[in-house]
Amino acid sequence: MHIDIITVLPELLESPFSHSIMKRARDKGLLQVEVHHLRQWAVNEYGQVDDYQYGGGAGMVMMCEPLAKAIETLSQQRKYDEIIYMTPDGERFNQSIANQLSLKENLLVICGHYKGIDERIREHFVTREISIGDYVLSGGELAAAIVVDAIGRLLPGVLNDETSALMDSFQDNLLAPPVYTRPADFRGWKVPDILLSGDPKKVEDWRYEQSLQRTKERRPDLL
Repeated sequence: MHIDIITVLPELLESPFSHSIMKRARDKGLLQVEVHHLRQWAVNEYGQVDDYQYGGGAGMVMMCEPLAKAIETLSQQRKYDEIIYMTPDGERFNQSIANQLSLKENLLVICGHYKGIDERIREHFVTREISIGDYVLSGGELAAAIVVDAIGRLLPGVLNDETSALMDSFQDNLLAPPVYTRPADFRGWKVPDILLSGDPKKVEDWRYEQSLQRTKERRPDLL
């Protein structure tokens, strides 16, 4: 999978993709992430990519020309399955969307900043708009990192145990069951006997029941 990201603050995206599972995915050649500084398509020698709003109001808006040039330049290199704009008023990101996007080959992600991007870019280039929650960040960079991480870990070969992702919260609309590791008895706090039974079928049934119970208690809206 190849993911291009357009941003005015590429420095914010250096760390998220340079460690842990995302680094492993990139080192294996399973995920390519390229971060592009929007200012290389600036409208003048000063690196301008934003301007005042028509109609007045506080906050700057990312301009059409730099974004259009960036998208068109990158689109000459590869055909994108989705051009995604990270925005608070997009569809709420969830595991189902992560699963869908993990099946794509090429994605382009636009990180909004300031007051957002000129609406004409959304109308003529963007194919999908995504929000990570009902709140506003300083920019779309951290949101983009979250989306890429959620997608990247689902790619075949990225996780050492590929069944691990299938047991995550929100797969099958259930929260993950509780997990335990050694020692079996810590300060008198004991691991449930069934997990020590060695019976895979009983363990599987127990985990399902725990997932169901936890979902009913904490996120009944998922059921």
